[in-house]
Amino acid sequence: MTVLDTDPTSAPSGDALVVLDHVDKHYGDLHVLQDINLEIKRGEVVVVIGPSGSGKSTLCRTINRLETIDSGTITLDGKELPAEGKGLAKLRAEVGMVFQSFNLFAHKTILQNVTLGPMKVRKLKKAEAEAEAKKLLDRVGVGAQAAKYPAQLSGGQQQRVAIARALAMKPQVMLFDEPTSALDPEMVKEVLDVMVSLAKEGMTMIVVTHEMGFARVAADRVVFMADGQIVESNTPSEFFDNPQSERAKDFLGKILKH
Repeated sequence: MTVLDTDPTSAPSGDALVVLDHVDKHYGDLHVLQDINLEIKRGEVVVVIGPSGSGKSTLCRTINRLETIDSGTITLDGKELPAEGKGLAKLRAEVGMVFQSFNLFAHKTILQNVTLGPMKVRKLKKAEAEAEAKKLLDRVGVGAQAAKYPAQLSGGQQQRVAIARALAMKPQVMLFDEPTSALDPEMVKEVLDVMVSLAKEGMTMIVVTHEMGFARVAADRVVFMADGQIVESNTPSEFFDNPQSERAKDFLGKILKH
């Protein structure tokens, strides 16, 4: 399949922060990522969309080595991702990740959830970590919940805490793997609003989502995947208004009618 790429922002540049070069991955006989080439610039917001099973989440999870790859390379800020060990732990600190499920520690308060990583990995003193965490919790709109436990918060609040926790590590890039898909519809907007504000502040973001409104508003580039391949890469307006491939036209025809 030929990648239809009519967007100048995807051309190679010296300011690339994340680069996937000829990346392949199999689950047994299933070729889930097929010769993936993708470059994300510093400060760029790339939204990855496509039908279920197209490889979107796997792509996202390979960027911090939650999933291994069979061949090709992934580099962050010019350094290839190590497979394991201390180098991998150090790299993961540079890559914030927000999942569908919030993955908060149930037995720790909201404040403790956000300070744990900076204290353990970044070696911040408790007072400094707490001051930074409170600022971040205020920023995502849940500062008043700092002393509560995750079970006392709504899903939307928990996901905003998860975003604050990822930001507390001061990552170079943020990965979002369908961050709103487990939320009730009325909670989706509050999480997307936080993500839009992050995008406007210049955070480098790779977002796997079904939220087409977010893609239109916040993305610099939309990457469309199908069957383990990148089919199209373009600006949101070009992609949504003028899709180049039959696969994308079919996908958009199905989702935009509802």
